[in-house]
Amino acid sequence: PSFVCQVSKMLSSTFPNTAYFQVKKKNGVSPAEMMGGYLGGSAFQTVIDNPVTAYRQLIQQFAKGDKGEMVDPKVARQQANTVFKNNPLGASLSGIGPRLVGVGFKRIPKFGFLLGIAYATGNDGKPDLIAATGASILSAPFINPIRMIEKQQRAEFKTTGVTKPILEIVKEAGAKNFRPLFRGTLPLMGHSLASATTGLVGQPQLQAWINGKINEGNLGIGQFAANMISSALVSPIYIMMTNPLSRLEVIMQTNSMKGKSITLREAIATVVQDSKEFGLRGVFRGQGIGIAKAIVSLSMFHQGRIWCTEWFRERNEKLGRIPL
Repeated sequence: PSFVCQVSKMLSSTFPNTAYFQVKKKNGVSPAEMMGGYLGGSAFQTVIDNPVTAYRQLIQQFAKGDKGEMVDPKVARQQANTVFKNNPLGASLSGIGPRLVGVGFKRIPKFGFLLGIAYATGNDGKPDLIAATGASILSAPFINPIRMIEKQQRAEFKTTGVTKPILEIVKEAGAKNFRPLFRGTLPLMGHSLASATTGLVGQPQLQAWINGKINEGNLGIGQFAANMISSALVSPIYIMMTNPLSRLEVIMQTNSMKGKSITLREAIATVVQDSKEFGLRGVFRGQGIGIAKAIVSLSMFHQGRIWCTEWFRERNEKLGRIPL
């Protein structure tokens, strides 16, 4: 089991009589173990999809040239390719530190609100639209600083060729009372809501439906294949909803923290200008790589979550912890 699974195991042994650590009859795991499964899946996804995440940001970030002019999407892609060719390992691993730290700082609030609301509304930890909406709004202040640091690490790749040190980013933010770390919070709320409704609510429901059809038809397709199929079906919808919001985040969060912040209105104006010059290609920069990223991210997240949760369920069954 993963490190997250071990931590959840330790906590459930330390606080066995707390309701949060009591195994539920319906699904065979406790709310704490359900959270452990989500965190384990998130850590697994983060490591696997980081190179694609970095590449997509650079494509969107290079939409503007050094003089502030809009750049053709093909040219921006070539510039992103050049960065990766010059420093493939550095580019692929850029931002992975904040992202892994963010599994705790970002995911615990998000999944905590998501699963907490799901349990509070009587859904036994199965997220629905209400839980997704609440989690997206309430978790944004916790998530945004980590995303800001992650994007700032790659912000100067084009000129320096290396990632910006985290300590330097934090010092720059500290000089302005850490206010820059909350740039882009509003687009993030919309992004998180779309992510939660399609990825955390829609994908598992679609996967369950696909699994049912596979079992009915005796097609011999396993759980992992069903996971990939459902992720591939959900991902284009998710990217269509989130790509413009992702553009706004990148515009607002890759601007130098030493200078004036870019407002949401100014970021929207930049995307509108991009659409006037390059049409839909301008609006949906990074769309193709975004769909590929979403398929990988969703599949790896849910597969990691399923593996971890199944391990907890089997362990509870062996120890006789599931109520009769």
